[in-house]
This record gives sequence, structure tokens and C-alpha cells, in this order.
Amino acid sequence: MYDYIIVGGGSAGSVLANRLSGRSANKVLVCEAGPDTPPGKEPPEVRDSYSGTAYFDPRFHWTELKVHTQIVSHNNPDAERPPLRKYEQARILGGGSSINGQMANRGAPTDYAEWEARGAAGWGWDEVLPYFKKVERDLDFDGPWHGKDGRIPVRRIPQEHWTGHAKAFAEACKEAGYTFLPDQNGEFVDGYFPVTHSNANEQRVSAAMGYLDAATRRRDNLTISTNTQVTSLLFDGTRCTGVQAMVDGRETTFEAREVILSSGAIHSPAHLLRAGIGPVGHLHEHGIPVVSALPGVGQRLMDHPSIALSAFLKRSARVNPHTRRHILVGLRYSSGLADAPKGDMFVAVVGKSAWHAVGEQIASLLVFVNKTYSESGQVRLASRDWRQEPVVEFNLLSDRRDLDRLMDGFRRMAALQMSTALKAVSSNPFPAAYSDRVRKIGVVNAKNKFLTAVIAKFLDGPASLRRLLIDRFIVEGFRFEEVMTDDEALEAFIRKATIGVWHASCTCRMGRADDPMAVTDTEGRVRGVQGLRVVDASLFPVVPCANTNFPTLMTAEKIADSILNAG
Repeated sequence: MYDYIIVGGGSAGSVLANRLSGRSANKVLVCEAGPDTPPGKEPPEVRDSYSGTAYFDPRFHWTELKVHTQIVSHNNPDAERPPLRKYEQARILGGGSSINGQMANRGAPTDYAEWEARGAAGWGWDEVLPYFKKVERDLDFDGPWHGKDGRIPVRRIPQEHWTGHAKAFAEACKEAGYTFLPDQNGEFVDGYFPVTHSNANEQRVSAAMGYLDAATRRRDNLTISTNTQVTSLLFDGTRCTGVQAMVDGRETTFEAREVILSSGAIHSPAHLLRAGIGPVGHLHEHGIPVVSALPGVGQRLMDHPSIALSAFLKRSARVNPHTRRHILVGLRYSSGLADAPKGDMFVAVVGKSAWHAVGEQIASLLVFVNKTYSESGQVRLASRDWRQEPVVEFNLLSDRRDLDRLMDGFRRMAALQMSTALKAVSSNPFPAAYSDRVRKIGVVNAKNKFLTAVIAKFLDGPASLRRLLIDRFIVEGFRFEEVMTDDEALEAFIRKATIGVWHASCTCRMGRADDPMAVTDTEGRVRGVQGLRVVDASLFPVVPCANTNFPTLMTAEKIADSILNAG
């Protein structure tokens, strides 16, 4: 019998495990479906400051999870359904923080004002900033914006260690009139900056590494059970009493005073739906008895729609020995869209597109809609069987404003790409797509290592051969000149190639008691039942203007505090 069972040992789960077990009277169990990352023995792919290896390693994924990124028409059965794409959702202790790009940003104060306006009382900027500071140990800056004592170190790569490509991008931004910001996490204004990342001594520091360190693991009241997949939530009436789980293939029952779902914005709503908590009609479709009728479960799934402009890098501009980081500099800018807040767009300057030899030759300007308005995505059950992944539909461009800003953003990146500074270090720009072909060659294996090594030698050869290879094997049906001179071609490319940036959120939103689409209260307690909370990115009322890892860590810190203060 436990006081708390945490379902999912990702970013939120790691924080909760540390904080709740910090009170010796609390007996805490963490159930993580993936492998452990023991202190000092973490897989080298996870420790690596370059995230591309871990991200493409199937050992750390829910390998069967596939999603629709574009609009799915349920009203027109004859409409062409968009293709399913693999979605790299982490299945490892530390969750996304063990494989992600280590981007450590928070979003804008206006994001959290909107959270409050949408019913999350007590989640305004002044209330969340102390918890952002509690998360971090900033190695570069001090002052009112920064934490110095948190469990996750954050830092920036000095400009003198930037790659030739990163320096050229910064010069292009300067020439275009953008302001240089030494600190991305200071005042939220437009400009270009060294990217803040959760990293120390050229090694990743995941949530598991920071919060589930050796000292924390020695606590007698904390049990971390990896390779443990929760198959169902157990109920006595409307009270959640525990979980059923497969532990190393053996069915096991765990009981608890409270269960906390921290399985992410795709799997947390799936757990609720299988337990009979969700839209009544959908539950009836699968013959699931209704425990609590909550129409918002799985609804309004969000991510940041993104598109990339890539180019071939000259040798002098590629990754250098000073750092393994591939994203050194970023740009935040305002689109000028009516009613959109400042800083509604973001560009990550990617100096290495994959772990293999060809990846080192290709740089990308990845532009994404920081403040997205598309929120019609959803997570539904394919089956009540826990072995089947849910149906996931992001509907990324369901709001025209997001499409228009990506078109504008691509043109802006093209203007920077054609600057003197970037033309000096790169060539052969092309509209890039994260296609199935790119995914397949991105899987870490000996075959891909050999194949890309061969292609890379030819790409470094004569310019005419390089152009032929890029057009034949890398470009996915659209040419740079075409999309720059034909708006219809640019829109077609963006509709085909837009993907999210692995920021799934908002499917179990917190809100007011009178909001029919709110799934939880402002402390993550699921409505209509007892003994059950959700604490992860699915709680967000709207996705913030940020990579979601640090907002998730903040959310877990804040709710852990409220749990401990109440107890």
C-alpha cells in the first residue's frame, strides 16, 4: 500500500517522486514503462550533449506510436486521410528529458496570463516564476529571472565556440536589424540569442538525472519500478484505489491513497479513457462503463507547427570540437499578426540535422509557431486494450493563422539564407521535410552509418554532383526556387511537410468548475472522481511559447508543493 503511485517516470514524474518522497511519512511508487538510467551508468546516448542519437534510438521510444499531423476529416468518409507518421515519444526514465533537444525555456508572461484567463487561477506569471527558478541552477546568470539552487543546470554555449554556421546566422540577424539578447530567459522580447539548454560539462542533465540522483534513490520510502507498464487504473466506485501493471512481464497490483498520472499528453488521457473517464459517446463506442463524464479528456491536443529550410554546409561551418551541441543559437520574432502577442514565432538554428555523416553536412533553419492557435487535435482510443496505442490527431494547421505565419516565416528564413553571411558558409538551400525516408535513414544502425558515409563523400565532391544528389535523394518533391516564386507551391509544401516539435500538450486541461471541457482543477485533481490526479503537459490550458519540458517541470514543482502543503 502506497501513499502515492506515480504513473510515468518522465519529467513530471521525476519531480514528483523527489518532492513527495522528501517527506519521510510518504510512501511513493514510480511506475515507468521504459528502462532505468542508473546514476553514473546512464546510456551514453542519453548523456550525450548531442540529442540526435538518443532521439532516433528505438530502445527509448514507444515504437508503435503513430500520429496524424494534419487535419482528419471525420465528416467526409471519401476524403483522403493524411499519412500516419511515427512519433518519437520517450519510453525511458526521465521521459522526454532523456532524449529531447535539452532546450530550457519558459514561455512568455502572456502565456500564463492566458492560462489564468482560461480558468487556471493561481497560474499567472508571478505565481509560476518562483517554480521555474526552483527547477534550475543557472550557470551563467543571476538576478530576479534566474534560479541558482535547482536540480537542473542550464547554460549557454559562448559565441567564441559557435560553429561557422551559427556565427553566420547571427551576423545575418544583425544585418537584418534583430537585437542580440545575451539571455533568452530574461525579459521576453524579440531578438537572437545563445540557446539556453539543460546541460552541464557537455552532458545532458535529464529530469531523472537531476531529481532521481543516488541520494534520492536511497530513500527507504521511494520505490522506482522500471520496465513497468500500467495496464489499468483500479476503482472502488468513483475512488481510484491503485493500478494494475505488468512488471517485467508479470501482472501485479499496487494500491495507493492517491494515483498521479504523469504519462504525457498522449498516454495520460488514454489511461483515463480506458478507466471510463471521458466523453460519454466515445466510451460507449468501446463498451466502457462511464465512471466520470468528462468531454474534455483527450480533446484540444496542441503542439507547435513547424517547417524547415535546409542547406548544404561547407566544411568550415560544420560542428566543431568545442561542443557536441547542434542548436547553439535561436531567434524569437513577432509576426505582426493582428492580436498575436509579441514573440509569437521561434527559429531554432540546427547546425547538424542527424547523427550520421550526411546529417553533419546539412543545416536547417527550423521555424515554428511559438503562439499557435490550432487546438482542434485529439486523442481517442483505438481499442480498450491497453496494448494498442491510441489514435492521435494533431490537426496542426486547423487554424489558418498558423499556416499563414509559417508561409511568412519560411520567406523570412529564405531572406536570411540568401544573406551574404550565410551564403558564404552554405549552399543549395531546399525546403526540408521530415519524411518517412528521412526517418528510416535516421534510425541508428550499421547499415545507415555505412550508407550515409558513402553519400557524404559524394556530397563533398563537385558542385554539380552535389546538386544532383540533393535533388534526387534529399528534396521531397519541392524545390527552393519553386516555393519562393509560387505561393500555391509554398502552401502545398507547408501543408505536406509541417510537423510538430514533440510538444504534445493540453489534453487534460485544468480549469474552472463551470468549464465543461476542464478535466482537472488547478491542482491536477480529476473531476468527478477521488484519489486521482494528472500532472504533466496535458494539464496546460494552452501550449506556451516554449519548448514544453521546463513548463512541465515547473508544473510538477508547483503541484508537488500544493500536495505537501495540503498534507
